[in-house]
Amino acid sequence: MDDTSAPAEKRMRLRYAGTCRICDAALPAKAEAVYEPETKTVRCLAHDRDEPELDLEVDIGAAGSSARREFERRKAGREKRIRDKHPKLGGLILALSDDPQSTTAWNTGAIGEERLAGRLNSLQSNTCRILHDRRIPGGRANIDHLAVTPTGVHVIDAKRYSGRPQLRIEGGLLRPRVERLIVGRRDCTKLVDGVLNQVEVVRAVVGDQIPVHGVLCFVDADWPLIGGAFTTRNIQVLWPKRLQSALGSLGALDAHAIERAHRELARALPSA
Repeated sequence: MDDTSAPAEKRMRLRYAGTCRICDAALPAKAEAVYEPETKTVRCLAHDRDEPELDLEVDIGAAGSSARREFERRKAGREKRIRDKHPKLGGLILALSDDPQSTTAWNTGAIGEERLAGRLNSLQSNTCRILHDRRIPGGRANIDHLAVTPTGVHVIDAKRYSGRPQLRIEGGLLRPRVERLIVGRRDCTKLVDGVLNQVEVVRAVVGDQIPVHGVLCFVDADWPLIGGAFTTRNIQVLWPKRLQSALGSLGALDAHAIERAHRELARALPSA
């Protein structure tokens, strides 16, 4: 008796970029998808009968929104102070002067977060769920991005600094070992402390059963052509394309566990 049944569908990582036949979503190379041998097409995991639907009720947030609000607040405050102090010449003074670096840094940061968010959003699927600009309860601090993948939760701090990131190690045999993060000529070690604090916040939400990884992603830094990424105090320091590759790694969490962690994080850390 001939077996005329159609070949079984196969869940796989794509060798080449494709398009979901149902919703026309772009599927980048190495993304997980379902291959249909009968039609020789692919569909995204949102339409996999064995996977939960993407949670459309979760507010993933708007990247850079809190930083941009702070920039606008500071900019408006400076303009008001100058116009109040110089009613006649305030407009001229504003036209001939720039906002201080302490103000423009917030706009620079917002742009960096927005650029990285575009890359992260392109990875979204049932096995890569994203959250942006999450407020840490009890303070003014926020987490730039969260990515929940098969390897765990990635706590991502986006920075738009110039210069080359490098790890400088001091001490050793006779003195305590100290690791410093240097970007150009700037000591940015405190950034590592900040991400470590964010990691602990996230770990308190998801528990010890799900790995939590800290990431510092420098968007416009002077990275070398070969190598460049490194880890300091368990925090990965890398660039956007390298981050995208890392988020596509295989891991132990399935789509159901990823969906649950994503929902818990969205509820515990509201959009800023």
